[in-house]
Amino acid sequence: MSIRHRKILLVDDEPLILESLSRELTEDNLEVNRATNGEEAITAIEATCFDLVVTDLVMPGVDGFQVLKAAKQRDARTMVIILTGYGNMESAVDALRLGADDFLQKPCEIEELRYRMANCFVKQDLERKVAFYETILPVCSWCRKIRDDRQEGHGQGQWYSLEAYLKRVKGVDVSHGCCPECFALTMKNIARDKSKGEET
Repeated sequence: MSIRHRKILLVDDEPLILESLSRELTEDNLEVNRATNGEEAITAIEATCFDLVVTDLVMPGVDGFQVLKAAKQRDARTMVIILTGYGNMESAVDALRLGADDFLQKPCEIEELRYRMANCFVKQDLERKVAFYETILPVCSWCRKIRDDRQEGHGQGQWYSLEAYLKRVKGVDVSHGCCPECFALTMKNIARDKSKGEET
């Protein structure tokens, strides 16, 4: 999978690491933004929605945990990769429990980072597709039944009448009546049919 044309934020308080990763990833046609500490990162996250945040874990002041939290609060589908030193593996596991999507030990090979990023984007695309389909209510064009995909997955749910669907989803019963527009149209059609009958 290509990792091109995504917006990412690199966060590290080590200038050499930040510069080298930024240079390499910019060559992949990524929109690379940089932050030299956690405070800068959170400011950037609050101003812009990123596809991916790659952040150092241990930084003075605002650390990678706080950057992770800010990114996920901004958009739960923002991917976050944690960079950690060899002595911080337990903290990296804690970051995964808090919602990080992956972690890498520093120093990391750029190809390994690209591979992890590509995996994150596959996951992100799937989550976005699921979220998109969740906004669509499948309705049959012919019989007007509704498919309930909440339990079975997209395209696999059972079909229900409008009344049964509302009862199942909302727990409400349906009473049948006639809205003013339909009543007026019905009366108009009755009057028209009556006048035609009188003409014959």
